[in-house]
Amino acid sequence: MDLGLGGKRVLITGGSRGIGFACARAFLGEGADVTIAARDAARLAAAKAELGARAQGRIETVAIDMAAPGAAATLAAAVPDLDILVNNAGAIPGGDILAIDEAKWRAAWDLKVFGYVNLARAAFARMRERKRGVIVNVIGLGGERHNFNYVAGAAGNASLMSFTHAMGAHSTDHGIRVVGVNPGLVATERMEFLMRTRAKNELGDAERWKELVGKLDLPFGRPASADDVANVVVFLASDRAGYISGDVVRVDGGALHRGR
Repeated sequence: MDLGLGGKRVLITGGSRGIGFACARAFLGEGADVTIAARDAARLAAAKAELGARAQGRIETVAIDMAAPGAAATLAAAVPDLDILVNNAGAIPGGDILAIDEAKWRAAWDLKVFGYVNLARAAFARMRERKRGVIVNVIGLGGERHNFNYVAGAAGNASLMSFTHAMGAHSTDHGIRVVGVNPGLVATERMEFLMRTRAKNELGDAERWKELVGKLDLPFGRPASADDVANVVVFLASDRAGYISGDVVRVDGGALHRGR
């Protein structure tokens, strides 16, 4: 299926690895021009080299910390003719209400929650002038599957879901769509990070995280791949999904309905 993304200008935060990297690869494969942003300049350079080897579109990078004051405006200015924004940067740590103190909570939300909101605001202002554009927020199943041991993430993701619903309901008045994607467990470094935290809390040893993964009741017997999520992101960003806005699509293989 031709998604009509050739020549589109795409910005992906957290694009140097995991879901963001898979999204960049998928957009490039459709002929889009992609800018990936992340904090680690060296990792960005490596990602650009790997992506550029088979890309049909152009690949550019911006090294930036999305939690820093003014980062959203700086990044939006770096890609002024933006057609598609994929908000993907951020990793809220696992832990219960006592394990996540105020400093950790605020730092995580500054990057993911306020990072998404601020960049969406900056991108929307520019897209509105052109009366077109798409914003895709990669959020997370924690916003629907509320877990006491992931309380900061559950609250943050639920907030971003509501943000997506509210913004996407009226962004269409300006020719702009805002949508979200809620991945379940995805086989990335992020999964290992969360499972290590859980193993430390439940088993007293972070190195035993694979034991916990093996005990999970996973759809199809596996976590999602980053490509599973990226394929949905790219479709939602295309005109093939041109009447979808304000909605959040779950990519979890039905895990939410398998019980807790």
